[in-house]
Amino acid sequence: MTMPFYVSPELLMADKAEFARKGIARGKSIVSLECETGILLMAENATKLNKIGEIYDRIAFAGVGKFSEFDQLRKLGVRYADTKGYAYSRDDIVGHALANAYSQAVGEVFTREPKPLEVEVIVAEIGDDRFEGHGSNAIYRIKFDGFISDHRGFCVIGGEVEDIETILRDAYEDGMPFEDAARLAHRALARAPNGGSELGAESIELCVLERSRKGRKFRRFTPEELSATLGE
Repeated sequence: MTMPFYVSPELLMADKAEFARKGIARGKSIVSLECETGILLMAENATKLNKIGEIYDRIAFAGVGKFSEFDQLRKLGVRYADTKGYAYSRDDIVGHALANAYSQAVGEVFTREPKPLEVEVIVAEIGDDRFEGHGSNAIYRIKFDGFISDHRGFCVIGGEVEDIETILRDAYEDGMPFEDAARLAHRALARAPNGGSELGAESIELCVLERSRKGRKFRRFTPEELSATLGE
């Protein structure tokens, strides 16, 4: 009887992590920025497949990596929020609970399955003073291994994260007007620290969670609105 091939747990996890990182690094980046009017999410995306979407009234989702995998996560999040909102109250749907659910799901796959998910996602929630403890904005990043982190000001996922974060750290300011924040996100995605960008509006996806918007806070920008916002 032949002995089964043995791989140490440390090496197995390291190989999974490297596999997932390579898949995510091939994906175009997404930036989430807090601004004066709410939270904007901008993705470098030349396809007609949306990388940013609405989960619930005050919550948005963004994903990079393998589209079929992060889009499935988005759908799971919508079902989770709808079921909980129907069973209890719409007020009970909060960003940290959804982020924790994603963290558990992604982490479970990373630990137990031979192939990890090649995804990284953002869960963004606009603050609402009507809900105790949720008056402030929240941005959560969930990595391929289920690691979850919360961010203030901005968050970046996808390829070339360090280069984009460097641009944002140098130029980002709390309470930026929406137009300034959108132009900064656009410049960061184009990796153009000194201004000037060749990343056209046709290659950009822009959505925003607007605090002052009644009812559902999520809004997707049309190509015409995007061009006007970026001054093209």
